[in-house]
Amino acid sequence: MSIIIPANSAAGGGGYQVDNSCRFNSGSSDSLTRTFGTPTNNKKWTYSFWIKHCDNVGNLLNTGSDTSYIYFRPSGADPAPYGFSIEQYVGGFQYRIIPNMVFRDHSAWRHIVIAFDTTQGTDSNRVKFYDNGTQITSFNTASYPSLNLNTQVNSAVSHKIGGFASGADFDGYMSEVCFIDGQQLAADQFGEFDEDSGIWKPIDVSELTFGTNGFYLDFEDSAALGDDVSGNGNDFTVNNLTAVDQSTDTCTNNFATWNSLDNFYQESTFQEGNLEVRSKSPGVIYSYETYNTGNIGVSSGKWFWEAKLTAKDVGSPEIGIVDNGPTASTQQLRARTYGWSYRGAGGVDNNGSTVTGTFASYTTGDIIGIALNLDDNELTFYKNGAVQNSGTALSITAPASTTSGFYFPAAGDDNAGNVTWQANFGSPPYSESGGETDGNGYGNFSMAVPSGYYALNTKNLSEYG
Repeated sequence: MSIIIPANSAAGGGGYQVDNSCRFNSGSSDSLTRTFGTPTNNKKWTYSFWIKHCDNVGNLLNTGSDTSYIYFRPSGADPAPYGFSIEQYVGGFQYRIIPNMVFRDHSAWRHIVIAFDTTQGTDSNRVKFYDNGTQITSFNTASYPSLNLNTQVNSAVSHKIGGFASGADFDGYMSEVCFIDGQQLAADQFGEFDEDSGIWKPIDVSELTFGTNGFYLDFEDSAALGDDVSGNGNDFTVNNLTAVDQSTDTCTNNFATWNSLDNFYQESTFQEGNLEVRSKSPGVIYSYETYNTGNIGVSSGKWFWEAKLTAKDVGSPEIGIVDNGPTASTQQLRARTYGWSYRGAGGVDNNGSTVTGTFASYTTGDIIGIALNLDDNELTFYKNGAVQNSGTALSITAPASTTSGFYFPAAGDDNAGNVTWQANFGSPPYSESGGETDGNGYGNFSMAVPSGYYALNTKNLSEYG
């Protein structure tokens, strides 16, 4: 189970900061496209990008009619599941590079650099692959391009980021997307190791020489997410992406999402960069009546988030907190020993019993706010900005006395039906005009964040977690 806790969160604050990313949703076939011109040198190029991927399949760059591609390999694909592949296929594989590694962590940002120079005499120098600043030299498959091969990438054809012509679209986040035409660059031109934490982090790339087809996408203009800020004006056409897809979840400030890896017993489906979780298929009744968890756990501090119920059929929605994920398909959030569940019918349950208090019912379209105070071990719920239980907080067990020592956001249904929750941990997947932030200026919430409470992201964790 992939999670983020204060002990393994990067310290924030200093150094180069990235403000925005672009959130790609495979369910709506989001992508960016552009037809390249005549390159500076299509034997030499470098593609650098930061990603937080939310699925184990999806395209990161492809050309033409899927003749050349950089992508995550689907589960069960030969030769390795959850892998990463760099390929060109024109009547046969002209090159095929598959690093001997897997990419299963859906909670973390990572930096990938692919650097080509087919003029190199040594074949292994023609393609260099870097993951978080380290060059990868172990490969499952290493069929290198021939000497002086003119690659499809960086040739005068259509290029697509985020989707294949034949599907397998990317689901997740991208930031600091750079393409260098005419140079094979190492990872240290795009990032560096933090001298205190040793964590790989981005650096300012604006002074690089990008070459004729080069571009730099920083996603800072929500009205033009394909805007190239390299100075070349090599803008991309936006396909199905809107201003809502501009995110503040970035490689320098990682926000919570739903944990799609903690899904064995739920069999839920995820969309919108793991901010949307659907408990079951619409209209189908299953025996499952359990919950999903968020991927940031906290044991101290004061934290706030919201969630919008966007769909339900026969399901009975519930939302709240829990100390760990389910271990059976019938474990309802409301019945967990250290789970507190605000139910759609009204009322809050813990450990299978209704907690004394007054809580309004809610339904599709309502937004539930959760304020978790682990300095005083209290929990407060809001419905559409209105505090519940007349403002009296619920007393909860201290995290140190729970099974895991942490509390996680949780949501699901307890009636073996279908409900859909969209979480707002600070960068909502839906249009939100509230514009309310925490005391550090993070978030876009519908209601004013209670004083002293903070959004669930790594910068806040490093300060208050």
